[in-house]
Amino acid sequence: MQNEKDAKIEQLAKDILHLSRDNILMNMRFLDVALSRMQITPYNSLKGMAADGSHLYYDPAYLLRTYKREPAYISRSYLHSLLHLVFFHPFGYDKVNKKYWDVAVDIAVENSILEMKTTAFSIRKDAELKAALEKLKNNGVSLTAEKIYKYFLREGVTEEYLTDLRLLFRRDEHTFWNEPEQMNISLADWKKLSQRIRTDLKTFSKDKGNSEAMEQNLAEATKDRYDYRDILKRFTVMGEEIKPNDEEFDYIYYTYGLNLYGNVPMVEPLEYKDIKKVKEFVIAIDTSASCRGKIVRNFLNKTYSILKGSENFFTRIHVHIVQCDHEVQSDTVITCEEDFDEFIKNGKLSGFGATDFRPVFDYVNQLILDDTFENLKGLIYFTDGYGVYPEQMPGYDVIFAFLNEDERRPKLPVWAIQVVLEEEELEEDETDKETGEEAEIEAE
Repeated sequence: MQNEKDAKIEQLAKDILHLSRDNILMNMRFLDVALSRMQITPYNSLKGMAADGSHLYYDPAYLLRTYKREPAYISRSYLHSLLHLVFFHPFGYDKVNKKYWDVAVDIAVENSILEMKTTAFSIRKDAELKAALEKLKNNGVSLTAEKIYKYFLREGVTEEYLTDLRLLFRRDEHTFWNEPEQMNISLADWKKLSQRIRTDLKTFSKDKGNSEAMEQNLAEATKDRYDYRDILKRFTVMGEEIKPNDEEFDYIYYTYGLNLYGNVPMVEPLEYKDIKKVKEFVIAIDTSASCRGKIVRNFLNKTYSILKGSENFFTRIHVHIVQCDHEVQSDTVITCEEDFDEFIKNGKLSGFGATDFRPVFDYVNQLILDDTFENLKGLIYFTDGYGVYPEQMPGYDVIFAFLNEDERRPKLPVWAIQVVLEEEELEEDETDKETGEEAEIEAE
């Protein structure tokens, strides 16, 4: 008898979820493929709903009780779980502060749903939700998960405030995010889905009104992410460092010699070691009017803080910091840490005219012809991206580091590598915090 009752409850719950899925499809057809990826699966001990990328898990009894109280809440929760995946929120869950991340992603998803202005997903708490979102906006918070998360980390919000937000914005459980190796989900597949959704959304939004929050979260999810430290590995070369090489040292012969001859080892450790580090490259700075002095200073501080570590720099280096707007304005040669320190503290930015990238490449190519470099590995060009690009590919790697996403930015040459740096990321540079000194690069 009990088995029949449980089976009936499970079937009713499944029927409700099918109706909810149809509701989402009718109102947000751009989510069709994403919906098809998730199989509806009962999970009695869950006490709610949760998704792992290929399944939407639910507690049948909970679902029926909730549906009886507020039918639209189920469709809202279903959509909430789906958008977590569309925005890649489960990925990297083991690398974040879960206390803050869980709340941040729930806020971002709920804000996206509310901005779609689709009444089919309206719930009783919406007015309260909008008030809480308005408060965050008034504090200058951009409502993507990443920006909210950084705000929580930076401000150190109280436990009481965080708890209030958690209770207000939570619609599902993040249970299956804890074990990434067990998640039945493919990042590559979901990235393709999200890119397709981002394209389809442009057509959908013409009919459905403002969808800015959805577009912002999709842009954040689908953008290419690079570790700036890893980028610099492209500029490393093999060279010798004067230091013992334990990797090629044979302790057997060493101890055998000491035992046989007293204090005379048969083999000594090598006094040098082959290692890949940064030795030669060029940092080009776009000093056109659109690149402000503070932003350039922060970019140099970030680059400097990464390169400063002994694991990245050879003792003697050869780095050119070239400033250019429509022509090369200056070239500062860095050969050691002291030179870099001096430039960061006392360097001046000059130029601030129109932007043309070609003079820098012409200048660097001439330096190569003049045998200024032994083995130039690459060039990083920090710019807003609005300028004239060279047509020919140079004989070294080129990275254009842009500030923030900009879909209107001119198309990059196929041979160049694009890196997008967030303004907040540059402002969070750790150099000043570690040294207690304020960089003094100014604009002339």
